[in-house]
Amino acid sequence: MKHLENKQAQQKRLSGLNALVLRMTPIAAGCAVLLSTATGTAFAQQAEAVKNDAGAVENVVVVTGIRRGIEAAISVKKNSNSIVEAVSAEDIGKLPDTSIAESIARLPGLAAQRVGGRAQVISVRGLSPDFATTLLNGREQVSTGDNRSVEFDQYPSELLSGVTVYKTPDAGLVGQGLSGTIDMQVVRPLDFPGRTVSINVRGEKNSLGSIADTKDTGHRFSVSYIDQFADRTIGLALGIADLSSPILDNETGTYEPFSQSSVSGVPAGTFITAGVKSLAKSGTLKRTGFVGVLEYRPSKVWRSTLDVFASKFKQEDTNNQFEANLGGYNGSNNPQGFKYDAVTIANGTLLGGTASGAYPLVRGQYNKREDEIRTVGWGNKFKFDNWSLFADMNYSHAKRDEYYLENNLQLRNPTGGALNDPALTVGWAPGNFATLSGKLNYSDASQLYTGNTIYGYGSTRAPSVEDELKSFKLAATLPSPTMLESIFSDIDVGVNFSDRTKSKRQPEGDLFAKGTPTISNDLLYAPVNLGFAGSGVVPSWNVPGVIAKYFDPVTNNKTNNEAASRAWDVTEKITTAYAKANIESQIGSATLRGNVGLQFISTDQSSASQVSNPNGTLSPVNDGKTYNDTLPSMNLAFGFADQQTLRFGVAKQIARPRLDQLNSGFDFHVDKGTFLPSGSGGNAKLDPWRATAFDISYEKYFGNKAYFAAALFYKNLSTYIYNLSQTRDFSAFTAGTNAITNMGQYTAPYNGNGGVLKGMELSASVPFSMFSSALDGFGISGSTTISESTIDIAQVNDTIGKIQLPGLSKNVSNVTIYYEKHGFSTRISQRRRSDYVGEIGKFNGDRQLRYVVGENVTDFQIGYTFEEGTFKGLGLLLQVNNLTNAAYETYANSKDRQLEYAKYGRVVLFGANYKF
Repeated sequence: MKHLENKQAQQKRLSGLNALVLRMTPIAAGCAVLLSTATGTAFAQQAEAVKNDAGAVENVVVVTGIRRGIEAAISVKKNSNSIVEAVSAEDIGKLPDTSIAESIARLPGLAAQRVGGRAQVISVRGLSPDFATTLLNGREQVSTGDNRSVEFDQYPSELLSGVTVYKTPDAGLVGQGLSGTIDMQVVRPLDFPGRTVSINVRGEKNSLGSIADTKDTGHRFSVSYIDQFADRTIGLALGIADLSSPILDNETGTYEPFSQSSVSGVPAGTFITAGVKSLAKSGTLKRTGFVGVLEYRPSKVWRSTLDVFASKFKQEDTNNQFEANLGGYNGSNNPQGFKYDAVTIANGTLLGGTASGAYPLVRGQYNKREDEIRTVGWGNKFKFDNWSLFADMNYSHAKRDEYYLENNLQLRNPTGGALNDPALTVGWAPGNFATLSGKLNYSDASQLYTGNTIYGYGSTRAPSVEDELKSFKLAATLPSPTMLESIFSDIDVGVNFSDRTKSKRQPEGDLFAKGTPTISNDLLYAPVNLGFAGSGVVPSWNVPGVIAKYFDPVTNNKTNNEAASRAWDVTEKITTAYAKANIESQIGSATLRGNVGLQFISTDQSSASQVSNPNGTLSPVNDGKTYNDTLPSMNLAFGFADQQTLRFGVAKQIARPRLDQLNSGFDFHVDKGTFLPSGSGGNAKLDPWRATAFDISYEKYFGNKAYFAAALFYKNLSTYIYNLSQTRDFSAFTAGTNAITNMGQYTAPYNGNGGVLKGMELSASVPFSMFSSALDGFGISGSTTISESTIDIAQVNDTIGKIQLPGLSKNVSNVTIYYEKHGFSTRISQRRRSDYVGEIGKFNGDRQLRYVVGENVTDFQIGYTFEEGTFKGLGLLLQVNNLTNAAYETYANSKDRQLEYAKYGRVVLFGANYKF
């Protein structure tokens, strides 16, 4: 009878598993069905014979591979006093992803935004990357972008041992974010039992094939070395990772914003775009990362650790582009008479037609970007009889240098000017490539000239960013007062000083050709086929070489308001003091652990910039403010029978304003018709985002092998930062102008009313052996998050209109199915997110908000590791990233107003790992 009950329970569990498979996407479900046909008797683990204290030989199970990484991450989550998520490497140097961004994006409640096909920035629980803070070994990191959010694709996954994401605050965590705190970690060599060396080699191939001068192949290589010396008092870890990857992209796009028609052939009031483009991007991404750790532990009293991390990131690419203005603009060219015929209109928006009288151009857009990150930290921990002291110094520096060149070519007519196209077929539709097909032949480079096209000869800009952070921390753990020993185990106190300065410069210039020459053959690359958009073949060329040969020397000849306001310095000096009482207690049959604490943060922010006056002179402008925040927090974890945990978190939180928003510079104008002054720019007097947060989480564990968790979160933002227009006194800048008043409208970021963000998270990791011994080696982990917000943001921006929170996808989910046994392993992972508003780089180098279509990105991996014999320690690996070649799409106010549609290709990697 008991056997029958067990069999019925087993069948019930398997029915639940089958139901789960049916709810998966076809790819994930197919993989699960395929894997379920196999049988086995053990997880990926090996038994090592060792002697116990009595001298008898016994077997100790050592978990390896995928399972090792999962169990280590579960252990971090289980033992934390806060609500956290974790990523842990299967082994040294073996996180499988190109960068740590892909690994983080699979955690519950986290989502990545792709840039150039790569996961780059991370949203936590539906808030934009602005609200999260990134640490490396507990120290705040600088960034190479205009803002403070870290670009994670610059951190090689091979050099990191794990990541912990704190979703609830901890008073002792300095530099924490409002949505979450992402702490990346490197190895500690004295924690390893002995010398370890790991080598990783992989070749890469992109499914888009070679484009222009760019091959479709690349490589990854990494090596890590860990050792101990002087009777294990000194530990050393060194790691280097090198990446060379092709940048390939098939893309179409439209001009923005969509505006109501005034073009012949289109009914008045119809929303139309002013232009359309098709392009194939080609180039190379190179990244070299280095990590070094030196540990010294001469006694149980003192442990000293020196960490060094460096990353060099170089991206060089060219947009090989065919483009046409469809708004009736043709520069100084004749004849006039642009019009549409045979138009397609749906929901009041033009989706395509035949355009005549346009002047298409072939454009080369060259971009070179070099980023460097350098960080060094020195921490010293002293343990005494009943208290400890920690002293830490940190220096972090980041630099970005970018160089953009644009070179325009057009067909010449017999008189030497530009030639208009008699009939262009154009179209764009949600979920598909746009089409742009000319009736003339644009493939012959000898018929294209570098003359003054409708957009001029071309332009250049060279933005550069430098970010420097210095900090010092002193912290102590003290015994709890005698009267509180039954509640508090000990007390942490500390103070942290940080000094950060971020600077940006962006010189710009217009290009002028020496006559109207054609491009010589030595500067031409292989022609580019834009057949995916119906645009045919267009030439591609060495843009820097053409400009050096045919154009006047590049100068910074744009001294207008826009260029001047892009030069700024922002400085933050922050003092953080904290006290935290750690709880370890017993309440009846339940255990209680956690902490209650308080952070006091004093911020001094300032900015130096300049304003360009209408008469062409520059005026310096300096501004700033100081403010204080007191942030209480509490984390409680109740432990019940059967490894059940109930967690509560409550706290006040802040996120400091974007660094580029703290820019004191601005554009200043006096209207030529009304003679009223106005301006737009930054605001150095911004207060931070402030919120009160509540979290509750139920977690059920099965040792470190499996868990299930359900969490609710609620954040009440008392303030939010909006782009608004308010009255400002411009008297410091109106002297010498024809302004009739000193008061005018100033558009800038301002603090305004906040709102609520709330949501629910479900996550689990389960080995299938819990359902049947026949499924040993199989497992699944996954999560889903549902979020919503009451905050609406009205942007001063025709492209996007009224939106909810940037970065908020109402649904984020991921699933990984794996199999591992006797050295063989395979897994398939999907990460999904619904539509959201992302921060996108504009053509002029600025950032703007834009709707991004939800994504479903699938990765696959299969491998085999030799567990014995001559090749013991050698692993072979095949990976396919972006298995379905998922597109990246953006749109304006509605999906029928498509802005971008890009495919970056399916990436296949094959290689080997060797550990000894």
